[in-house]
Amino acid sequence: QVQLVESGGASVQVGGSLRLSCTIPDTPNRRDTMGWYRQPPGKQRNLVAFHIKSSNSAHYPDSSLKGRITISRDTADAQETLYLQMQSVEPEDAGVYYCNWVPPVGPWGQGTQVTVVS
Repeated sequence: QVQLVESGGASVQVGGSLRLSCTIPDTPNRRDTMGWYRQPPGKQRNLVAFHIKSSNSAHYPDSSLKGRITISRDTADAQETLYLQMQSVEPEDAGVYYCNWVPPVGPWGQGTQVTVVS
């Protein structure tokens, strides 16, 4: 099974910045569109950003984060890396962040925790 590994989560102050990373294994199941999902405490997991490799385009379906996050994807190596740069962090950005294909495929990774403190 493909193992997605997220990292970079931390406790960050309001207004601070953070960069999340996701290691994407070299697998035949790898797809064109990869995304970041956020699960706030007690809520459902939702897609907040996705990247389309073939067009090298970024998309942000969650309007609450738009303008404060940037998704990017390093495809230089066989093992790709997906990033989520977060800036001007707000309390509502807190949660566990996961990466997966869009739509999701296979098991979810453990995610990476983002905690926002004032």
